[in-house]
Amino acid sequence: MELKDLIYEKRNGSAWITINRPDTYNSLVEGTILEMTHCVTDAAEDPEIGVIVITGAGEKSFSSGGHVGKLSERTPQSARIHMRNMGHLSIAMRTCGKPIIAAVNGYAVGAGHELHIMCDMTIAAEHAKFGQSGPKMGGMPIWGATQMLHRMVGEKKAREIIFMCRQYTAQEALEMGLINLVVPMADLYSTVQQWCDEINERSPQSIRVLKLALNQESDLSFWASFFSGADLFSMHTGTAEFLEGTRSFVEKRKPDFKQFRKSDRGMRG
Repeated sequence: MELKDLIYEKRNGSAWITINRPDTYNSLVEGTILEMTHCVTDAAEDPEIGVIVITGAGEKSFSSGGHVGKLSERTPQSARIHMRNMGHLSIAMRTCGKPIIAAVNGYAVGAGHELHIMCDMTIAAEHAKFGQSGPKMGGMPIWGATQMLHRMVGEKKAREIIFMCRQYTAQEALEMGLINLVVPMADLYSTVQQWCDEINERSPQSIRVLKLALNQESDLSFWASFFSGADLFSMHTGTAEFLEGTRSFVEKRKPDFKQFRKSDRGMRG
């Protein structure tokens, strides 16, 4: 596959996938998802690769999630296709049998936050920020956040993160158990490589079995939750409430979701 949105490199037994869309804060569009699925699958099938690393280009953003301009154009049908492709990426990541490390070099928000959740471990630069943005944008983080976030930070904190759409510093993320390590940006990639080298000294078959075993419990609920949530999200896509979220962001104004809380009692016979 010709890569347009990613940089894909193999070095010292690790495969590095860099989202190379810095002009959009490394947003995830359809091509990005398809390319990432291809690269994860390629790394999974390469016996010389023991660890996969996912990061973003530059020092501002790991990934900002969905491109808001593209989201505002989405229909229920295109949303179903997009969510199906997201499902294929998660299958590739969850079943590759190799640890995936997120090297978070800036903002990890929205679907970008869910991408790091989907990884096995996360090392973050000191200036990194984490958070969900679904309800703030008229969306829903059903690609990992609703299934796995509470397993990392606990039920109450997960609901706070998802419902409130706040952003958290790397240190706050570390303290709540959302990430593994915080380092200066200058040390981020060398530290990640050290972790890769250490993992590559371990038994590859043991690592494979352990990843699959660790995933087994969450897999029991993950797929049913994701695919049902994806279809419900697709039905929501393109509605007036959804468009209010995306358009307000583009127009740089506060969304007016209160209009969708009005009672319809006056319309009843």
